[in-house]
Amino acid sequence: MNNSVEGKESSSEISQSYKEEFEQSILKLEIENYVFRLYVAGNSPKSVRAIQNLNKICEKYIKGHYEIEVIDIYQRPELLEQEQIFAIPTLIKKLPPPLQRLIGDMTNIEEVVICLGL
Repeated sequence: MNNSVEGKESSSEISQSYKEEFEQSILKLEIENYVFRLYVAGNSPKSVRAIQNLNKICEKYIKGHYEIEVIDIYQRPELLEQEQIFAIPTLIKKLPPPLQRLIGDMTNIEEVVICLGL
């Protein structure tokens, strides 16, 4: 008899475990992924600072839900005109909408967070 009771508890525990996993999966689907494109000029101090600051912000506010593509304008100058980049560093938030642009090294963290809607 004890085995049948334990078996029922085990099935119940397994069922609860699957339910929790399913609920967590749904929550993950609801969290939006952010896609950023950061235009920099080589290893200039402002460019390096912008990369570091953006990484810190993303890790703090949207950890695991972002992609950052860093584009060096010296390596890909054709993108300047295509993306209408007039100052460096420039951050473009591609996803989620709306598309947004920030210019600078992202040192004012509060402003960056508000502007990007994090």
